[in-house]
Amino acid sequence: MVDAAPLKQLLKKEGAALVGIGDISKALPREIRHLNRGVAIAVNRGLNKDSIDLLCGLQRSAEDWIRELGFKNLSIPPDSDRRTGKLITRLYKLFCHKTAATCSGLGWIGKNGLIINSRYGSQLSWATVLTDAPLKTDKAITDSECGDCELCVKHCPSGALKGGKWSLSDPLKQMVYYDRCKALKSNRQRFDEKPNCGLCVTICPYSRKSRKKSMKEKI
Repeated sequence: MVDAAPLKQLLKKEGAALVGIGDISKALPREIRHLNRGVAIAVNRGLNKDSIDLLCGLQRSAEDWIRELGFKNLSIPPDSDRRTGKLITRLYKLFCHKTAATCSGLGWIGKNGLIINSRYGSQLSWATVLTDAPLKTDKAITDSECGDCELCVKHCPSGALKGGKWSLSDPLKQMVYYDRCKALKSNRQRFDEKPNCGLCVTICPYSRKSRKKSMKEKI
């Protein structure tokens, strides 16, 4: 077993808000089943305007660290990094960042269909590095911590949220009517840049708590 603490310390020093290691063996397609560890990396969008560049840099650092140990790796790019027409786009469907985040104990899937972390809410951007390095894993989050809260469901202007509770035992459960969410096009920006209004992120109590804490720290 390889101690993952030095890797976590390195990535946090370079700007990561959260880093976790998960056993993702049950969620992998056949092509990459040998890469059974997922390094989940998150950055705070509210503090990092260039979150994509930061995430990609953090992935490269993780790759170098793993490679020096003599193990293989494969980086799944951030969901927000939509370089259409590039080979990199084929990696999006291989693996979901939500799986790495939940399996590494960094969050659960909220009723808004997004990863929610108890400290940062849904205000995080995610990337994943898959590896066959036998890294020591963190404890997975197995159930939703949204409780009875349904603010995002009640206030969704397109009625896209189903209001169901996520569980690791049923990870493929549909939480969002994505066709309705996508229908909320803004005349001011293209859909491929931002597919939704973002209200379900801002109204989440966990996200609001995070913003208040950030404002206090700035003052």
